[in-house]
Amino acid sequence: MSNFKQKQYTSKKLGNVYTFQFPGIRAVTKIKDRVKNKYGILQDEKVADEVLAHVIVEPKMKIEDFNDIGEFNEVIAAAVNFMYGIEEEADDDQPE
Repeated sequence: MSNFKQKQYTSKKLGNVYTFQFPGIRAVTKIKDRVKNKYGILQDEKVADEVLAHVIVEPKMKIEDFNDIGEFNEVIAAAVNFMYGIEEEADDDQPE
């Protein structure tokens, strides 16, 4: 999987550095299916678990490892955007 695109992300909240890795198109489509309930609504906990397992490759973390809800929300949102190919405007100052 090391041939997939990676990106370094530094959180604005606490300045922690994370490495995101694109898991592949098939994996993304499977993740999109797994994170929905029976009504097709995204479930935040499942989204976070999937992103932490398949997109955030360094450091390896679980939801319980976060100490700050703002950092958690920011990092998960950034990783989801990365996984979906959505680039943030402020990414210019992020090293790749």
